[in-house]
Amino acid sequence: MQKSKQQTLMLALVAGLVAVAPLTAGAQDKMDKAVDKTKSVAEDAKVAVTDSWVTSKTKIALFSDDRVKGSQVKVETIGGVVHLRGKVDSAEAKAAATSVAQGIEGVKSVKNDLQVVSPGARKAVDAKDADIAKAVETRLSREGDLKKIDVRADAGVVTLTGEVPTITASAKASEVARGVGGVRSVKNQLTFTR
Repeated sequence: MQKSKQQTLMLALVAGLVAVAPLTAGAQDKMDKAVDKTKSVAEDAKVAVTDSWVTSKTKIALFSDDRVKGSQVKVETIGGVVHLRGKVDSAEAKAAATSVAQGIEGVKSVKNDLQVVSPGARKAVDAKDADIAKAVETRLSREGDLKKIDVRADAGVVTLTGEVPTITASAKASEVARGVGGVRSVKNQLTFTR
């Protein structure tokens, strides 16, 4: 009888373990999946460097580099592409700015629109750019659907940004900007809603 009780207990224990084993395995699978997902999210966070972080790191690096006057360079990052604008004193400074930006973690590519302008000519060029931008803004403000366009001018190159209702309005904005005296070229970066 003693042996029979032991056998019954053993059978009950084995049956219990057999019944619980699939639950434990399922729980282990869920746990493994959760751990894998956590690792994946952590790795994505490390890889996905934000554009604002790249912009900040690039600005800091430019200010730290003796070859470039960081205050002369405007930095904007969109989708990992660093865009450099402004006026620098020499071709060497322009090349150095590209090199510095390329060395920042998370930078996919660099678009260098820096203008080389000697320090003596800078005041005249800056004043002229401000006049050009103001003249373009004034002309655009006369057009109903072009009033909310942002205008920037660098060495006679006018950049249009913002949103317009149609592609026709976008083309019209470029045409209006080209009609302003002193405009060498127009970069139309407008988006349209229709």
